[in-house]
Amino acid sequence: MQLILIRHGEAEPYQADDAGRNLTARGISQAQWTTQQILAQYSPDLLVVSPYRRAQQTLLSFQDQLPTVPVKILDSITPDSDPRLALDQLSMLPSQYAAQCIVVVCHMNVIAYMAGLLLDEDPEGFDLAEARVFEQSLILLGFSVERARFVPSADVGR
Repeated sequence: MQLILIRHGEAEPYQADDAGRNLTARGISQAQWTTQQILAQYSPDLLVVSPYRRAQQTLLSFQDQLPTVPVKILDSITPDSDPRLALDQLSMLPSQYAAQCIVVVCHMNVIAYMAGLLLDEDPEGFDLAEARVFEQSLILLGFSVERARFVPSADVGR
């Protein structure tokens, strides 16, 4: 089974309502680029997203291409969430949705720590709209193998 972790695209500068920040035009272009790269090689059958607006806007390009794929909003994948709790909740989704390829769109720092836990390594930051593909039989700490990375170039959206 594949778990594809994606950080949201470029967002507006930080403001008091962090959850309500929108993607910039560049962030939308980054999200579209990442979607194209993923869909050229993978067939997601479940889309999971943070309740924050910039993550949901990043996911829109997947939803446009995959209108029948279910979307699950997961409150445990916000910037300050506990990555262990997030992975625990993600681990239940494959059986609930019969999913074999799950796309998850969320935020730094939680995404870096989730990736580190999956690989049993120190966390490594994600670029904006970066996707990393992990393969495992079950979502368990330390039992994944990273198979691919997709990072939009600095030219995307400029």
